[in-house]
Amino acid sequence: DAPTVRKTLLRIAPAEWEDAVASAAAAGAPLPLRTGESPRGLAQRLAPVLFDAAFDPILTSKSPGPGRDILEASANNLYVGVSMADLQRFQERHGLNSRLVKDGDRLVEEVYRVGGKYDREIRRIVGHLEDAIAFAPPATAEALRALIRFYTTGEESDRVAYDIAWVRDQDSSVDTINGFIEVYLDPRGTKGAWEGMVCYVNHERTRRIAALAAHAQWFEDHAPWSPSFRKPEVLGVTAKAIDVLVETGDSGPLTPVGINLPNDQAVRERYGSKSVSLVNVNEAYERSTPEAMRSEFCWDTVEVERATRWGGFSRELTTEMHEVIGHGSGRMAPHVTHTPHELHKEQYSAIEETRADLVALYFLPDPKLVELGLVPAEHVDEIVQAEYEQFARGVLVQLRRVREGAQLEEDHMRNRQLIIHWLMAHTTAIERRVRDGKSYFVMVDAKAFHHGVGELLAEVQRIKGEGDYDAALALTEAYGVHFDTALRDEVVARVDALRLP
Repeated sequence: DAPTVRKTLLRIAPAEWEDAVASAAAAGAPLPLRTGESPRGLAQRLAPVLFDAAFDPILTSKSPGPGRDILEASANNLYVGVSMADLQRFQERHGLNSRLVKDGDRLVEEVYRVGGKYDREIRRIVGHLEDAIAFAPPATAEALRALIRFYTTGEESDRVAYDIAWVRDQDSSVDTINGFIEVYLDPRGTKGAWEGMVCYVNHERTRRIAALAAHAQWFEDHAPWSPSFRKPEVLGVTAKAIDVLVETGDSGPLTPVGINLPNDQAVRERYGSKSVSLVNVNEAYERSTPEAMRSEFCWDTVEVERATRWGGFSRELTTEMHEVIGHGSGRMAPHVTHTPHELHKEQYSAIEETRADLVALYFLPDPKLVELGLVPAEHVDEIVQAEYEQFARGVLVQLRRVREGAQLEEDHMRNRQLIIHWLMAHTTAIERRVRDGKSYFVMVDAKAFHHGVGELLAEVQRIKGEGDYDAALALTEAYGVHFDTALRDEVVARVDALRLP
């Protein structure tokens, strides 16, 4: 299950599974049989993966418990026979685009490139990119050629060259996000999962997100963190609203609602970044949310009405702010020479997502948004209230996805819980209330919420900017990882009673 990175068991009897494999073999299906292995033997070998809840239960385990290794506790295939201890003296050359395999006493990088691992699939990708060049405007064609070079060589320098070329391509109406990009699947936060997206610009909806990008320097200058972490000159920040044509790999079928790339901190600081808001995805998300889902977890009818009127608007705006002025903001302290993901290790993604959400929540009430025409002046308080309520409510509702265990593993889920639980511990902004045996997270003080967000944001930016791993770990463990299983069971029962898809 992608949002929880926990295994979902096959809901048939083991005997039915064996019969299905045997029937498939009899019908001529190619099966990955070992030498001398029968189809039923294959089914029995794979049975623990499919039926045993204790066997490789978590795809990405960043908090496996004392004394356990995050690589050995994770069930993904990015590492084979490798532990964190094996990496202490190993220098990775292809961190983003390789699988690491232990071969005897040495580690081998199986590089994703033409002639390397996934050669056949990568050649097909390259073929499609070559076909697209003939139809692409000059800047897009240059970026596609750079991407082909990276797919061909697999070298880090060519990946950087592609990131720079892609960021510089700012005017094309059609774009692609393509490559080994997001590192959420890797417990170390190093190895990228492949994704491919093709999209086109929604010019009508781009004005709002473009206004954020055009004024990125203002937001940078007014961020509530130390001036040492502010960019003196924000470069190359662009933003567009897009409609998605196709998503695959890591971006589909479970889709993001907003994206900011590239992830390379050095490229962000020196060349800029591109942000996109996925218009048709956001619209589908809003239209597909049943009214019962809102009303079940809202404290009163006023909150329901506010969520119905402004929830979609505030969610889309804060998503855009998260991507453009959240991920696109801030810099490392001048004395820090390593990348943030190297310094924060498995904590990096949760800390970075926390930081981006906090930026959006902090600036949402700012009069600057009214000045830019992004928020109607007469409805500012309602919109802020709706979003703060929605954010608090969402942390409760997201527990419906985690039906096993007592901790969160996915970084976006951790970051949202971290923010709300920190606010509940340090401010008077949110109350946990119980009525008729049902729990609610009620946002009661928007000013306290905003003040607390600013205080937490300053600390999270310091943690990132200074590469303070110990503080990142302590903050995430205290507020983002563990949850009340009785509360989770209550939420699950309430959602199931609604018979929602």
